[in-house]
Amino acid sequence: MIFKRVSEERPYPEHGYTHRQWAQIAPQQVRLSELVTTRRWLDLEVLLEEDSTFYGDLFAHVVSWRGDLYLEDGLHRTLRAALQQRQSVHARVLELK
Repeated sequence: MIFKRVSEERPYPEHGYTHRQWAQIAPQQVRLSELVTTRRWLDLEVLLEEDSTFYGDLFAHVVSWRGDLYLEDGLHRTLRAALQQRQSVHARVLELK
């Protein structure tokens, strides 16, 4: 199993963070096996594009809530990392209380 769990929802409360606020969070390494996804589907075309991060953040966005790490944005990046046999990715982690 690549991820801790595959989910289809965001169980944590709305945080309202903007792209600018996310950019202020320093990236850290996160193990893929600790992540819970918030989407079940992905677009293979986006996954296989070499420049798929051109318009977005280079780092995945993860929300830490109630002991779990939820992958809010970056499913394609994390799957690409798994296909490259990597065990972790760099992500911006937002701690919610």
